Amino acid sequence: MTKLSDIELKKIKTALVVPFFFLLFTFSLKLIETLEGFSFVELGIKPLSIIGLPGILLAPLIHSDWEHFFANAVPLFVLGTSLFYFYRGISFKVFVYIYLLTGIWVWLGARDAWHIGASGVIYGLAAYLIVGGFIRNYIPLMAISLMVIFLYGGMIWGIFPLKWDVPYSWESHLWGTVAGGLLAILYRKRGPQKPVKEWPDEEYDYPYWEVDEQDKNEV
Repeated sequence: MTKLSDIELKKIKTALVVPFFFLLFTFSLKLIETLEGFSFVELGIKPLSIIGLPGILLAPLIHSDWEHFFANAVPLFVLGTSLFYFYRGISFKVFVYIYLLTGIWVWLGARDAWHIGASGVIYGLAAYLIVGGFIRNYIPLMAISLMVIFLYGGMIWGIFPLKWDVPYSWESHLWGTVAGGLLAILYRKRGPQKPVKEWPDEEYDYPYWEVDEQDKNEV
């Protein structure tokens, strides 16, 4: 029991590494902005603009204010840790692809504005966990899918432009969701899978006393 607990503790610690340092770096940038009195907003994504290209990498690290940061920090930590714990082996690759694909697609297809914040990555993580669990038809992973729906199902409205000039990047939400869902389908055969039941060979499928008398005599 102690050995199993140690293994689980190690898995949890490993799953916390990327979300923790991601948020630590993001927090540090916001703190620098606050203390120095300037803004990193123009390091975000500016669609179809050369000056907006660095934002593909930098935009998820930048937030407009502390409220924006904390609104993203909790779901990113919960969903990121869930990804790295339950999808060990492919989690880092999935995280990076969600991060990059969301940024590239926002740069290619979004309003002419500065797009910042980690919400696109959050939507991608949520979509991956939801689709990934159901597509594998594996009860533990389906339970995670249901948990994500229960906790963050209301985010679905964030991918729709209820009006064109909404003050958040609904395009990031949309493209993040597409990236997460698509990756869940593409990687459905990789990572954790539903166990395959192994049935015993038919020749051993009956009790000894059912062997007929002729077979007994031949033994």
